[in-house]
Order: sequence, then C-alpha cells, then structure tokens
Amino acid sequence: MPARDDITAQELADRIPDIVIITGMAGSGRTQAMHVFEDMGYFCIDNLPPRLILQLAELVGINAGIGRHLAVTCDLRSQGLFDELLDTIRTLEDHEMSCKIVFLDASDEVLIRRYSENRRRHPLVMPGESTVDAIQRERVQLESIKDRADMVIDTSRMRTSSLRNKLRMAFSEIPDQQLMDVHVFSFGFKHGLPVEADLMIDVRFLPNPYYDPEMRTMTGLDSKVSSFVLEHPKTKEFLDAWFRLLDAVMPGYVAEGKPQLSIAVGCTGGQHRSVAIAEATARYLERQQYHVSISHRDLPRANTAS
Repeated sequence: MPARDDITAQELADRIPDIVIITGMAGSGRTQAMHVFEDMGYFCIDNLPPRLILQLAELVGINAGIGRHLAVTCDLRSQGLFDELLDTIRTLEDHEMSCKIVFLDASDEVLIRRYSENRRRHPLVMPGESTVDAIQRERVQLESIKDRADMVIDTSRMRTSSLRNKLRMAFSEIPDQQLMDVHVFSFGFKHGLPVEADLMIDVRFLPNPYYDPEMRTMTGLDSKVSSFVLEHPKTKEFLDAWFRLLDAVMPGYVAEGKPQLSIAVGCTGGQHRSVAIAEATARYLERQQYHVSISHRDLPRANTAS
C-alpha cells in the first residue's frame, strides 16, 4: 500500500469501503476500535446482527451517494455469524456497496488478564465453564471468519494509540491532521490561567499596544493593533521560533491519536497581544491543513470604551 502522502484524495476515497464490519475475540478491543471509527465520522452501531446491515446501510443513505460510511461490530452473540456474514457481504455487493472485515485478536493470556483486571465476565461463558474454556471455544468458532477477514490486528501488545493509528491509516479518507480538532484561544493572565490548555505560551514580553492611547480601547482583532504586534521585529523573531515549535510537536500529537488539542496564548489582559498572536497561530495551522477553531476568552472583559 502506498504512503498516504502519495495518494490523491480521490484515490483515498475510492479505497475506503462503504461499510466496515468489526469482529473478533471478545476483549480484543472492539469497543476501542468503534470509538476510532466514530472519531473518523462513521455512522457506528455496536453488536448488530449481520442480516440487519443492509437495512441499516440503506436507512443511513450509504447507497444514496451522500458520502457517509458505516461501521458495525458483530460477535458470536449473533448466532450463525460466519454464514450470515458471507450472505450479507454478497448481498451488499449485489447492491453495489463495498465492505471490509476487520478482525481483532489477542493471545489467550492477554484476554484472560484483561477480564481479570476489569472484573468482567466473558460474554460467552456457560454455567460451570471457565473463562479459559469460553475463550478457546470462541477462538475455534471464529477461525473461519478470521481467515476471511481483510485486516487482522493482534492487540496483545498494542497500545490504544497504535490501534487508532492503524485503523485511521487504513480507513480514514481525510488527512491525518484533520482528524485532530485544534482549538486556539487567547486569554489574560490577570483573569486566571486556563486549566484546559494542552499548550500555553506567554506573550507578555512583546511590545504592548495598551500604552498607545489610540490603541488602548482597540483589540487584537483591529488591523492597527494586529499590525503593531505582528510587524514588530521582536514578534517576527518570536513567531519564527513559535511556528518551528508547532511544526515539531503537532505531528507527534497527531501520531498519538489525540482527538483534541487546546493551544492557549496569554498576555496581561487578553485584549491586544494574545489576540493578535492567537489569530496568527490559527491561520498558520490552517495553512498546515489542521482543523482549527479560535476564540478569545477574555475579550468580553476588554476595555473598549472610547
């Protein structure tokens, strides 16, 4: 498979199936996988009998050309799972819907440990049967489905972030950086530190427009203030270093599968410098194809009375 950077948007969309069926061993990470597909914008349903997949796909408009994708989990609580899956896939193909099966697996030792640590009962265990017995019986019953799967993932030694990345690389049709929501906001230190910030930068060292009577009642959204802040040599030097820092850390957050990132930019009152720098930061990240929103926490408190 070529690297994502070498795939055009159309090629990427063409290889993403309309429907992904997630199955595999109980305790192997199906719930975590479903959360990943939810974050990617898929319409998700848990524990759906295979015979209902076509009906659900038509209900959500998979065959209506609206660009929506569907992800469902199926397990052995759906009796006759393998036969139903095969029949369902053939029916979907008859309706010109593409489908792929993702099978999640883990070693017996890991599955036993997970059930012990979570103090959960294996969903297939019968009266008088141990967890080990249930796992071995489930493994035998799922062998044919595992052989039929388009992707088999062993989660025994896999971190949740690694599972997320593997699924996103295979099934997301948008650039990786678009999968993380970045919120950039300004604030004033005198109004309190933002507890929700993942990254925080203090710009109180920059030249302050507040001391110019003409700009005192303006904000960093005004062009005069913005130009004063951004065109200063000290600011240009800072932004060069700040953007290089963002270039270094942002891909790491994406690789970790972080769904949301908050970047706080602070000055004294949250009216001038922090607003201008936050706006410049958001524009820079947007040019790097990140999904960015921006707000200014303390602008409602600004002294804008002339």
